[in-house]
Amino acid sequence: MGLIERLIDLLLHLDKHLNDVIGQYGHWTYLILFLIVFCETGLVVTPILPGDSLLFAAGAFAALGSLNVIWLFVLLSIAAIVGDTVNYWVGYWVGPKVFNRENVRFLNKKHLEQTHKFYEKYGGKTIIIARFIPIVRTFAPFVAGIGRMSYWQFIAYNVIGGIAWVAICVFAGYYFGNIDVVKKNFSLVIIAILLISVLPMVFEFVRHKLKRSAES
Repeated sequence: MGLIERLIDLLLHLDKHLNDVIGQYGHWTYLILFLIVFCETGLVVTPILPGDSLLFAAGAFAALGSLNVIWLFVLLSIAAIVGDTVNYWVGYWVGPKVFNRENVRFLNKKHLEQTHKFYEKYGGKTIIIARFIPIVRTFAPFVAGIGRMSYWQFIAYNVIGGIAWVAICVFAGYYFGNIDVVKKNFSLVIIAILLISVLPMVFEFVRHKLKRSAES
């Protein structure tokens, strides 16, 4: 099975895989989740790691007693905040060189340009808004560093966005993940979360296309 197939299987059967991880690693699961969230937000080359869906699934397992929801909230909020902070400084120091090069291995320049457009429209609030949009979430702090956003302004948005993102996703999983209809259709719920999370990006893309068509 190739990397893409494994990733799709992971996303669609997140409940099964997370259950296996908890059963095999016990309390080390917190560290594994911490590292996944950190990498998804902190490493600009790993935007395809699960984010919203992973937090929701973790919250659902906390409702079963397999994990502690407060520990999840605290540790994963720290992971999200630290991840964005690392990403910001990487963008600050090496981003300008990367942004001005045509081809950069392991880095999708189109994603960088899309995130840059978000900044043009929303300004610093992009750091908060982007938390809820896959891919843009990973590139937003990197672009903030490239643009030399004030670190203190960045960290304020970073803390608010990181805590809000983790709280909404984890506690949604905790309160709704174990409702019978959700448990029986968990894979469909995960797909729905993924689709809903990319809707703002799709909407922005369509709006931009329509605007260009109207202008031409």
